[in-house]
Amino acid sequence: MHLVDWKKVEWVILDMDGTILDLAYDNYFWRELVPERYARKHRMSLEAAKAELAPKFAAVAHTLPWYCTDYWSGVTGVSMAALKYEVRERIRVLPGAADFLHAVRASGRKLWLATNAHRDSWTLKLSQVGLEPLFDKVISSHDYGAPKEDQRFWNALRERHSFDSACSLFVDDSLPVLRAARIFQIAEVIAITQPDSNQDRHEITEFPAVARLGDLLP
Repeated sequence: MHLVDWKKVEWVILDMDGTILDLAYDNYFWRELVPERYARKHRMSLEAAKAELAPKFAAVAHTLPWYCTDYWSGVTGVSMAALKYEVRERIRVLPGAADFLHAVRASGRKLWLATNAHRDSWTLKLSQVGLEPLFDKVISSHDYGAPKEDQRFWNALRERHSFDSACSLFVDDSLPVLRAARIFQIAEVIAITQPDSNQDRHEITEFPAVARLGDLLP
């Protein structure tokens, strides 16, 4: 049984990391590479670096600073943009995602990318995988002053780009973001259960869910 009533969908709005792109890149970057470089920069052990960074991460989780490379460059003393570029070869498209994007384009529906990623990050990633030309709009929450978890983002999005939430599909791997989209009354809200190809699928019952974008193709 198909989870999406495609006859009613005119706008397809997709998350980037963990929905289109493999979250393995970000998990490696934040859990391994950043602590390693922070430890080297401040001449401490890796364990000490992780212990020092953990509360800093937790303090801003699901707020705009968490997604801001400039913020973390200031906190750590390490250039996040340069570090992301250094390991850009690790950026990968999740299996089936490109086929899904091309199918949406071929259907004539509007295809938007809505990401919390900072411009330094999303421009690098989309350039690396060559997907940016497929999107009608690339929307970053940093241009709206609030992350996707916040209703201020969704209200600002509708003010800047007219769209009908009753005719929209939104796909993301983050439960707080999905909840915000549901509160905003996006008609079709779908969760991704395997955002990181190196990890097992998450058990999600709160929303209709698929492992990969390709599973939504009719």
